Amino acid sequence: MTTSAPAADPVREAAAWIARHRLERHPLAALPERLRPRDETTAYAVQHALHQELTAAGFGQRAGWKIGCTNTQMQRYLGIGHPAGGGVMAANVHHGTGRFRHADFIRPGVEVEIAVRLRTSLHAADGPFRGEDMVDVVDEIMPAIEIVDDRYVDRAELDTPTLIADDFFDAAAVLGTARRLTAELDLAALAGEVRINGETCSKGRGSDILGHPLNALAWLASHATACGGTLRAGEFVLLGSVTAIQWVERGAEVEGVFDGLGAARATIG
Repeated sequence: MTTSAPAADPVREAAAWIARHRLERHPLAALPERLRPRDETTAYAVQHALHQELTAAGFGQRAGWKIGCTNTQMQRYLGIGHPAGGGVMAANVHHGTGRFRHADFIRPGVEVEIAVRLRTSLHAADGPFRGEDMVDVVDEIMPAIEIVDDRYVDRAELDTPTLIADDFFDAAAVLGTARRLTAELDLAALAGEVRINGETCSKGRGSDILGHPLNALAWLASHATACGGTLRAGEFVLLGSVTAIQWVERGAEVEGVFDGLGAARATIG
């Protein structure tokens, strides 16, 4: 009697394909047709499998989440009219000031973001959530810089599911000093800017993030396929950029500054 070989799992194969390109710093072209995620539900399944691949490669567990396309500047730039989520691995999280090698990226960029750390877990099955529901589940709030990477042969040729499968550009995060979220802190009114080598390049406000930053958190917590069903207490979430993306050259000194909240810094040498 003969036995057939187990059927290949295209989700796992796609995750391994993306992980290999990222680890070897090879620009990613379109995935082979049989591996390309056909919809966003499959794309998030590939993304979660990718996190397992990265954990096995020494990047630790996923420590937090990022939400992209939460302001109109980025939606116009990418041609995507809705938010998209991704993961941030523990080895890629820096505090206060992050120091990076330009050579470790394909085409690095920076975004200035508001980040929160969760006090309690959120289960998508209990949603859908509203922004105002999120006040009591946020423990801390932080200024942040997300390091993104345009690690693609031709981004314009890639579809949204493929970008989601690859963590929607995420490469690293720098978290500034945390403070408690209190009623006196108006997140929508927070003014932020990105400075590169001392020069202000782009500005925005918290209200640029889906009208209010906590609306972004509510979106992710309600999106079972994006968050894998649960956002866990202690995890952080980058809620989205208040500035336009800035592609940076070697030697860039970056500051992400929020009035009344503080700053995060990154050196890309």
